[in-house]
Amino acid sequence: MNAPAASAASPAQAPGVTVQAAGIVAALPRSERIRLVSGADFWNTEAAEAEGVSAFMLTDGPHGLRKQNGAGDHAGLHDSVPATCFPTASALGSTWDVPLLEEVGTALGRESRYEEVGVLLGPGLNIKRHPAGGRNFEYLSEDPLLSGRMAAALVRGIQSEGVGACLKHYAANNQESDRMRVDTIIDERTLREIYLTGFEIAVRESQPWTVMCAYNLINGEHAGESRMLLTEVLRDEWGFDGLVMTDWIATHDRAAGIHAGLDLEMPSSSGAWDARVEAAIEAGELAEADLDIACGRVVALALKVAAERASRLPADPVTMHDDHHALARRVAAAATTLLTNDGTLPLAPRGRIALVGAFAESPRHQGGGSSLVNSTRMDTALETMRARLGGAGEVVYAPGYDAATGDATDAQIAHALAAAEDADAVVLMVGLPTSFESEGYDRSHLDLPASHERLIQALTARHHRVVVALSHGAPVHMPWADAPQAIVTGHLGGQAAGSAIVDVLFGDAEPGGRLAESYPVHVRELPSDHHFANAPTQVQYREGLYVGYRFHDTFGVPARFPFGHGLSYASFEVGEPKVTGRGTARTVTVPVTNTGERAGSTVVQVYVHDRESTLHRPAQELKGFAKVHLEPGETADAVVTLDERSFAVYDVTGAAWKVEAGEYELRIGLSSTRILATKSLRLTSGDAVAPAPGTASAIATDKEFATMLGRLVPEPRPLFPFHYDSTIDDLRTTWLGRRFAGALSGIMAKALPTDADMPDEVRETMTSFLVNMPLRALAMMSEGRLSFASLDRLIRLLNATALSTRRAARR
Repeated sequence: MNAPAASAASPAQAPGVTVQAAGIVAALPRSERIRLVSGADFWNTEAAEAEGVSAFMLTDGPHGLRKQNGAGDHAGLHDSVPATCFPTASALGSTWDVPLLEEVGTALGRESRYEEVGVLLGPGLNIKRHPAGGRNFEYLSEDPLLSGRMAAALVRGIQSEGVGACLKHYAANNQESDRMRVDTIIDERTLREIYLTGFEIAVRESQPWTVMCAYNLINGEHAGESRMLLTEVLRDEWGFDGLVMTDWIATHDRAAGIHAGLDLEMPSSSGAWDARVEAAIEAGELAEADLDIACGRVVALALKVAAERASRLPADPVTMHDDHHALARRVAAAATTLLTNDGTLPLAPRGRIALVGAFAESPRHQGGGSSLVNSTRMDTALETMRARLGGAGEVVYAPGYDAATGDATDAQIAHALAAAEDADAVVLMVGLPTSFESEGYDRSHLDLPASHERLIQALTARHHRVVVALSHGAPVHMPWADAPQAIVTGHLGGQAAGSAIVDVLFGDAEPGGRLAESYPVHVRELPSDHHFANAPTQVQYREGLYVGYRFHDTFGVPARFPFGHGLSYASFEVGEPKVTGRGTARTVTVPVTNTGERAGSTVVQVYVHDRESTLHRPAQELKGFAKVHLEPGETADAVVTLDERSFAVYDVTGAAWKVEAGEYELRIGLSSTRILATKSLRLTSGDAVAPAPGTASAIATDKEFATMLGRLVPEPRPLFPFHYDSTIDDLRTTWLGRRFAGALSGIMAKALPTDADMPDEVRETMTSFLVNMPLRALAMMSEGRLSFASLDRLIRLLNATALSTRRAARR
């Protein structure tokens, strides 16, 4: 670091630092201030009890509290307290229901408060750049507007209970492969318009207490060391006044992070960075005021958590969990999306129904990794369907496959076919086993397990009333989509997924979901597929803005099921839209009538199309939406407000959002491809946008990508020589490294919990987490047994030995 200027003249002048916190910090010796900006252990912050600063707990919880019992394991993934497992973000985003998500957030906050958690680590709102992203089930949408609005609702709900929320993972963190060291190469316009906009909306609309920076690098700079991201954009532009923390073990250079605007290192690194921070201040490489600001924000948050806790009464856990389970069931139904239906659904609650699929008794209801919730209870479709039919019908059940692996024997397939004989309807529950989708690794394909496709083909060939009910956290290939009479996806519906899907199948609840991401015909059609998880140290976003429906709608490549799609048991008539307002401040009012015989809901979506732009733009972009719930025969207005940003592009040359004068078309519809009405308007503007060439196709060439970046496309960082970002697995490329990695693997294996009941997906995630840790994590996680000085010597030895071996081999 070169001697930087301080972020502010004093902590009291910095966003997020209260006068009280600044006074406490001013009285602390430097060593105490350095100590306070790192965690005390895996989940708790440090305290300064003499100054009245208590520690507080941070814990996982995008869709349910995951508070670990006791000290926990080294990866923090096993054995947590019971909590309500709500539908995952992939389902929550599909509700398109802002008030409903605020209810979910309130429930999450209430359970966190009961467990004395100060900050709940969620929601996650990274863009679903590629459908194979292993953590996509934890994210809300492929669209930044929808992601931002839904995340803001969750934040408002959580914080209404006096518990802090945490937006994550900031930013451009869109794959699990090599996530702790991959360098995201992205042009500034794409970064601003696609990958930062959701965070901006959530920050402005909900004022979260905290933000978590991502593991990855962005254009050669670690996300946690980017002053542009953490201070200039997040604080100076968006007005964020909370605390920024690392993702767990994400610290690369603590002093650089503090200067950039990173306040809290998590988890504890047992003081591993303290000496380096001290040395950086002494050398003039880090302004002491920057440390004081970071410390001030930690202290301010600790005081805020303590004050909120003292002012609120604890909830009754029995009533709370009962109420939250009922909410989880309602939300799961609201997220359930009817993809196809020839009239078979809803089913009549009588007769003989064949229920096929092991997910009916072992629900696939959440993903693997750090978001794994220990559910308070679990509804199954099998038990719920039997209870729903009662004496009016019969449920004939056949597992069809193994729920854990998705594999099936010939005998299981034969049993399933026999169960379907003479049935009035067949409900086939298939999808992705938990091991297919987890934090720590990406999917290698989008296919269902082969046995699931075999069941679909066999049953639809023999039966004319087959309903396929999917459980999965992200899109799958559906070459069989035309064969069943109906397809419904519950996404990952949480602990009430089983009862909610039965509610929808029998029409006791409507399928309220609309897709928050496009389902491609095949992943190879997507431009992001050409540069996704295919290099260990770099990923190039050559598709630019063309993610999801922005690609499909612009380049005329139809999705299997488009963004915003979802059918209903009701029918709706959309009247003539009315546009009012002046300039860019417009209100779109759309009358919607339920012309069916059942209550239902629909989502009116407003897309903006620029008829003639200086810059290349997607054919249309979602700029507003409104969900309306209507009784039969009822009419109500869907009201969507637009503002300046609804029409703006990010002008890289001017470093500003600008609106060009000209003709714009408002496209009003029920999905990105089902446009029912259009309205034209002309905007006047004095903004001048600097021209920038577009790309000839959806994938930029080397020359085009260099133009987008404004520089040569960087080469991926080589795996050798080793450095702090090298992983333990990288060491296996040299003979001494292999020996060292083998020894480390043995030590780490002993550190894993030995509980034989641990789910395979949890163990797999933990193992992946450990072997893909960067070498710097060895010092951070060693509890003081390995210093950075010792790690530096080790890396020099490994590099020198490998070089000597290679030179000898060349002689």
